[in-house]
Amino acid sequence: MAANGSIVLSRKQKIVSSLCKHLSLDPKILLDDVMEKDIKSLYFNVRKSSGASLDDNHEVMKWIELAESLPLDFKSCSGVLNKLDDELALKSVLLGNGLKPSEVDVIVFSVLHPLLSKEDFGELFEKILLEKAKFKPQLEGAKNPVKVDVDSDAKKTLQSAKNADKLDADLNLKKSDTGIKATGVKEAAQEKKKSSETEAVEKDKEISVSLLNIQVGVIRKAWKHPSADSLLVEEIDIGDAKLRQVVSGLAKYYSPDELTNRRVVLITNVKPGKLRDVMSEGLVLCASNEDHTIVEPLFPPEEAKLGERVSFAGIDGKPEDVLNPKKKHLEKITPHLFTDDKGVATFKGIPFMTSCGPCTSAIPKASIK
Repeated sequence: MAANGSIVLSRKQKIVSSLCKHLSLDPKILLDDVMEKDIKSLYFNVRKSSGASLDDNHEVMKWIELAESLPLDFKSCSGVLNKLDDELALKSVLLGNGLKPSEVDVIVFSVLHPLLSKEDFGELFEKILLEKAKFKPQLEGAKNPVKVDVDSDAKKTLQSAKNADKLDADLNLKKSDTGIKATGVKEAAQEKKKSSETEAVEKDKEISVSLLNIQVGVIRKAWKHPSADSLLVEEIDIGDAKLRQVVSGLAKYYSPDELTNRRVVLITNVKPGKLRDVMSEGLVLCASNEDHTIVEPLFPPEEAKLGERVSFAGIDGKPEDVLNPKKKHLEKITPHLFTDDKGVATFKGIPFMTSCGPCTSAIPKASIK
């Protein structure tokens, strides 16, 4: 029991020290009486000392409770480690902005670090043997070991080379016309190859998802289209001063009340136009099963900022100001949009990412339009 008490005290001291370092505070003023306080109280004390507001939202409390309940020995932690592994499969931090860890990440890591650092993983992984390349450096000032022998036949060899050059010159005169023709054929082939490569690059540009301006929004209001039973009209907030009006074919799947205050992702650079006399200024992206009996707007993370642009790892490029309908960009891109077997929205397998994680759907292996 005394040993356990020592471990608990060390754990709490490490949490306070790590949080203070993360927030640039002096830990000395906060390390008194840590044994009598739980992790939640320690977290609030440190935030209060840093001048930050007390953050007690559900996600924060969930991870603090996990840290509080973590067993004191490594062998009992497998369930918790599996949960963390699942949580971090699609993002870099537990609760933070992109790659920047939060206080919650610091707390969980502080609790896990002593357990993992003491565990011997040496027998769990196969050793990889590397053979170093042998290299003998040449000493400065050393003479070149290669010797060039000049024998009595050198002059004869030189004369033979001159005769061969003269013969080649005579042959080249006879073949000059043929050479010109061959050069022309070769240049034509190179030009054709270059043209094919240019066409391939242009084709890749036409189906690049970077042409689309996909943003996070929330539906503030929805109502039935006045002259089309299959359509709904939504007013969507993407962080601009003016709400964006969008017409969607969702009336068969949702009532206006079910969509109100729902977060969505939408393409905002489609050309505005009227659908049955009602102006539409965007396209809400939805996942649907194979026979289109189930349709669902994609979910962005709750913490994602309104108006934030969805990105795709490894794909750079500025979106078009307004998509040109004549180029049919959407028709070329949407066949490559789908959800994977975990419901993560992707373009050619690359996730729709926000600073707070990927966009998802409850429908796995679904098409997205």
